[in-house]
Amino acid sequence: MKTVALFTFLLFGSCAVFAQEAKWDSTIRPDIYKARVDLFRSLPHSRKDVVFLGNSLTFWADWSDMLGDTRYKNRGIPGDMTFGVLERLDEVIQGKPAKVFILIGINDLARNVPDSIIVRNYRRMVRRIKTGSPKTRIYFQTLLPTNDSFQKLKSHYNKEEHIRFLNSTLKEMAATESFEVIDLHPHFVDETGKLRKEYTWDGVHLTLAGNRKWAEVLSNGGYVKWKR
Repeated sequence: MKTVALFTFLLFGSCAVFAQEAKWDSTIRPDIYKARVDLFRSLPHSRKDVVFLGNSLTFWADWSDMLGDTRYKNRGIPGDMTFGVLERLDEVIQGKPAKVFILIGINDLARNVPDSIIVRNYRRMVRRIKTGSPKTRIYFQTLLPTNDSFQKLKSHYNKEEHIRFLNSTLKEMAATESFEVIDLHPHFVDETGKLRKEYTWDGVHLTLAGNRKWAEVLSNGGYVKWKR
């Protein structure tokens, strides 16, 4: 009887763990997704383009206006995940841009996508860009911290352990996959490990000051030219 009980526990216990880990959906896309992708595909492309690829953080930065150069193309879609970026990556690759800056993953964490799957998707992005547009320089930007004191986007908060793991893994991956990592995280974190209040209005998205800090980091690092 003890053997049967143990087998039953292992069987159904394993199923329960699997079910818990499987509580995420790679097919979810924000309502605005198709309209934005259709727009991106309709726009002209140039090999001089510098593409900013990501979610709402990228979207709201309005890169060409902020940096004062129409070469900077905004390919951010609010609510997008790594799966959504992979689904529309062909549009970026076909344009064969000079550079692509990627910041993506916080919405995956909010939807409980496992770290290992996000890392796998990062690697797939890099390899697809390198295959389809080998001259494009690839820059991954580390995920930003969040701040739960705002009590607005609760599913996004308290993911700091995952954020640290993904950022660390990106840095390790850069050596083997030959891309560059821009470490934004230290510039936005406060002494308690949270996103600085002056840089956010909801604990995830950035204020004007936050976007200017982002542009400053990129400009000071020589990655972009900021016409202030």
